[in-house]
Amino acid sequence: MAKKVLGINKNVIILGLVSLFTDVSSEMIFSVFSIFFTIILGASVILLGIVEGLADFASSSLDYVAGFISDRTGKRKKYAIAGYSASTLAKSILLLPSSVLLASMFRVVERLGKSFRGPPRDAWISSMSNKSNRGLSFGVHKALDKAGAVIGPIIAYLMLLYLGQTAGTFKLLFVIAIIFAVISVIFLSTIKEKAAKPVKKENIFKSYKTLGKGFKHYLYSAGIFSLAYFSFGFLLLKAYLVGFQIKDIVLLYALFNVAFVIASAPIGKLGDLIGRKTIIILEYVIYLSMCFGFILATSKYEIILLFILFGIFFAIDEGQSKAYISDLEKKKRGTAIGVYNFATGLIYLPASVIAGLLWLANPNYAFIFAGMVSIMALVFFSLRKT
Repeated sequence: MAKKVLGINKNVIILGLVSLFTDVSSEMIFSVFSIFFTIILGASVILLGIVEGLADFASSSLDYVAGFISDRTGKRKKYAIAGYSASTLAKSILLLPSSVLLASMFRVVERLGKSFRGPPRDAWISSMSNKSNRGLSFGVHKALDKAGAVIGPIIAYLMLLYLGQTAGTFKLLFVIAIIFAVISVIFLSTIKEKAAKPVKKENIFKSYKTLGKGFKHYLYSAGIFSLAYFSFGFLLLKAYLVGFQIKDIVLLYALFNVAFVIASAPIGKLGDLIGRKTIIILEYVIYLSMCFGFILATSKYEIILLFILFGIFFAIDEGQSKAYISDLEKKKRGTAIGVYNFATGLIYLPASVIAGLLWLANPNYAFIFAGMVSIMALVFFSLRKT
């Protein structure tokens, strides 16, 4: 039996470190990619938008397939390694002679790796926990994961500040990012896996039908809620309208990540104590409060508080949704998590388009729409008694 650290399986901590090093690597690059792509390589902003849209789709496009395969074989580790390795190899593309085509390929392929590793890894975490510490396990993992999103951009910022915004600096930044990515794969390879019992062989298209009613009810609730879930960029735009300068907006993004890291583990533990359904209801209520808070906010202090609140919301959404799904689906966790990620990922795109159109009419309309959809999701989710 694996040793416990902080009340959870030590291998969950190692998986958290894997995610931390990976996120340091990825966020080092993502935080400067738009500048590198448009300023250094000379690509158009329109092309950047297309590439980012493809990357967003790629980040959830393989979730269902990866989750299904990992459930069918009972293997988690090798598919997680495949996903992390694919992302690492994609980053190595940036070491080749720079071009718009290669940079575009990197962005999409790297996100495909993320999509493929997520469900097997999350199902693996679930198998290394039980109902009494599952929320804490996911909370600690996500806290370590998000810590990388704080460290990575800081490293990139310091490199560009002291070495200059030159092509050479970007190349060095990419080399360091790849080193972090390689370290993450090495850490992952050290974990010993206790294979899960393979599920009955079935057609991938029919696999969804055999998932439980409880999970499907939550999936429909999450689908409704996803329409309210628009791009983080709109929150940054609101901060700009209230009076934050561009350089200060970067600090707001860091504040959001710090709030996520601090809140993630305690919220996970709270879910273990009071029940995951209550935590999901709290998630919807927090998002609803945040939406109407952004409508009413007129001062920088209010915006700062709302970004902290958004970090708390995101900690629930990223970690506790997976813990709740793991409670509902004990035999096909990889498939269930994959379906959830894929379905919500598809809805995020039209959600941001709707928010964008409403924003053009009046920024408050976007937040009003999101708030009303949140209420609908909350009511629908609450209809299920258990």
